[in-house]
Amino acid sequence: MTYIPRKSYTDFLNKFKNTHVIKVMSGVRRSGKSTIFKMYRQELKKTGIQNAQIQTINFEDFDNQFLLDPAALHQHILDHLQDNVMNYVFLDEIQMVPNFERVVNSLFLRENIDLYITGSNAYFLSSELATVLTGRYVEMKVYPLSFAEFVSVFPNDTLSQNYNRYLKSSFPFATNFANNDEILTYTEGIYNTVLLKDVVSRLEIRDSATLERIVKTLLSSIGSPISIAKITNTLVSTGNKISNKTVERYVQGIVDSMLMYRAPRYDIKGRRILSSNDKYYAVDIGMRDYAVKNQVGDFGHVLENVIYLELLRRGYQVYVGKIGELEVDFVAITAGDERLYVQVSLNTMDENTLTRELRSLQKINDEYPKLLLTLDELNPEADFNGIKKMNALQWLIN
Repeated sequence: MTYIPRKSYTDFLNKFKNTHVIKVMSGVRRSGKSTIFKMYRQELKKTGIQNAQIQTINFEDFDNQFLLDPAALHQHILDHLQDNVMNYVFLDEIQMVPNFERVVNSLFLRENIDLYITGSNAYFLSSELATVLTGRYVEMKVYPLSFAEFVSVFPNDTLSQNYNRYLKSSFPFATNFANNDEILTYTEGIYNTVLLKDVVSRLEIRDSATLERIVKTLLSSIGSPISIAKITNTLVSTGNKISNKTVERYVQGIVDSMLMYRAPRYDIKGRRILSSNDKYYAVDIGMRDYAVKNQVGDFGHVLENVIYLELLRRGYQVYVGKIGELEVDFVAITAGDERLYVQVSLNTMDENTLTRELRSLQKINDEYPKLLLTLDELNPEADFNGIKKMNALQWLIN
């Protein structure tokens, strides 16, 4: 079977190969974590690693149900270790094993085990696990396909054709489907599985109808400021007796499931995170379109969503910028505190639109790069006194 190359992820695994840290890959269900492991195992075998040195356990496979017992899992792995060589142990969807952190920590203590694990929600690396494994793991977040990865599947199509197809679904397996109905059915399955297994079951939610209303509210509001109080007031106005605390718990569960991402607001001058009116973005636009049916397309916010996810893929912490009374779509900050300011607009052919989009970037006085990303077909590139205008699709594939 031919897999879509996902070089940034396999490079991460190779970088830490045979180093005494646990390699953790976290991401929404069906984002491709298991396939990345398969590609990496193929690379290991090409370097001379024997099959007997590799143990692979996927806890979603019913054949492995007996290994959901942590003691049985631990013993099974030890029983299959090869002596005097490095053993490569891959544990897929490890969050399904109760007290799995104790198993992982014990395996970590053995010098002949190189350990790789995946999980499909944010809370599998909860504060408890992080405490147990402090300094013992490195994490790589896995997202559905980037636009560049997607284009590699359909190299003969134009960027515009690829972008329109990409918006139907960015999940890797969806590239195998020939028509929109098949993609929609596949998307529905992912959406329902994430809600059921990673939100409803995890939070023991009885009122799943209210949860879904909250999900749809967030999905229909991508790129717009929204508060917990606003969601609560909307629900209460329709007769739903619910508190801010419960809504906040549900929203956190949605974010932890990686169905959506929260972008906090950031005061650029004060260099501080603000505590209200965050924005939320969907992990996949196709999933948003499935859940929020018959909504008039907001193509500007859709493009903004795509750019937001790409900034996350490139390793930035991403915020919504505030500069005085104006807003910058994204302030992207590296671990070393380098910054990139990004404004996104569907088009800027109208002079008033261009002036408006440049205004907030022009108010920023530091020397960090500033980008204006658009889908303009005429004059797609320009420089406005240091603010670089680029075609968004070109930026995405570079």
